[in-house]
Parts: sequence; C-alpha cells; structure tokens
Amino acid sequence: MLAFCAGDDSAFDPLFNRWGRPLLRFLERMIDDSATAEELVQEAFLRVHRARERYRPDARFSTWLYRIATNLALNELRRPHRTRPHTSSNAGTEDSDGSSPSISQLVSNLPAADQQLDVRRRTGHVERALSLLPERQRVALWLSAVEGMPYAEIAQSLDTTEKSVKALIHRARVALVASLDEGKDGKEGRQETRQETRR
Repeated sequence: MLAFCAGDDSAFDPLFNRWGRPLLRFLERMIDDSATAEELVQEAFLRVHRARERYRPDARFSTWLYRIATNLALNELRRPHRTRPHTSSNAGTEDSDGSSPSISQLVSNLPAADQQLDVRRRTGHVERALSLLPERQRVALWLSAVEGMPYAEIAQSLDTTEKSVKALIHRARVALVASLDEGKDGKEGRQETRQETRR
C-alpha cells in the first residue's frame, strides 16, 4: 500500500490478489449473498484506490481494509427489503455442454448419503446459529476465529475498545453454544418421540 501511495500503480494488483479472496469470504459470511459480497469487495478496493493520497499507516493495512469491509457489510445489512438469492436445486448438475451427467459420472467415492446428510444438517444448524448472531458479534467472532486477528486489530476494525471486542466474542460464543445445544436437545427429543411411537 505504501508503494501504491508513492505512485507505483503496479502495486495495487498484488494488494487485490493478496486480500481479495479473504475479504470475499468474510463478506459472504456477513451478508449471506455471494453476488452482493463480490460487489462489496469491488467497492472496498475502490475506496482503497480513492484513499491513495489520504492513507496513513497508523494501523496494519489488513485492519484498515477490514474496517472498510465491515462498514460496507453493516450498511448492506441495514438496507430494507434485503432478499436472499434463489438457487436452483439443479444447479451444478449439468455438464459443460448443458447435458445431464451420465451414470458413470455419478459414481463417487464420497461418504454414504446418510453420512453426508448428517454433516449437512449439522453444518446447516451452525450456519443458522451464526446468522442469528447480532452483526457486530458475528464480525468480531469471524475476525478472531477465522481471520486470526488479535483483539487490538478487531477493535480498530470495529472502531471500539479491546474490552468491548472481548465481550462481543464472549457473548457470540455463549449464544452459539446455547443455540447448538438447543438444536441437539431438539433432535434427541424427536428421536426419543419416534422410538416411543414405534413401541
């Protein structure tokens, strides 16, 4: 970023190549919409480009970039009438020529269908539990657990204190555990009910 600020236009591409994918992953997690997340990545780097003459290395570049992305994500989440994109149940089941795959192509070395279904159910429950967290808790937890940012940098990204970040992450973890335990209890309860019904 310093080289870019000093007038080296070629330094911008390595910035995007290094941080574009992690930022996209972060934004997809925050807003649950891949197309919008891609637009926000572009907007974030457009803001980086525009800030060329104003940029000051008071913090790490990644901290500054994630602060931009966090503000964009929170603004997007506040938009009224946000809708989730519809994904066809047939998506990804056609070959490049548009035809359906042959039987031999459907043979797989993946785990059995019931095992895959169980993994998907558990993953889905975790995804739902994460999506129910307040935005700032979700951001703080993601930056800490996935991006590996120290609390000081997360505090700068969220424009708050380290103490506040610790509280956000603690509350997020407690809420996640409670939600996952609740889902587990509900599943066990349904299994017990089915067993008693069979008797």
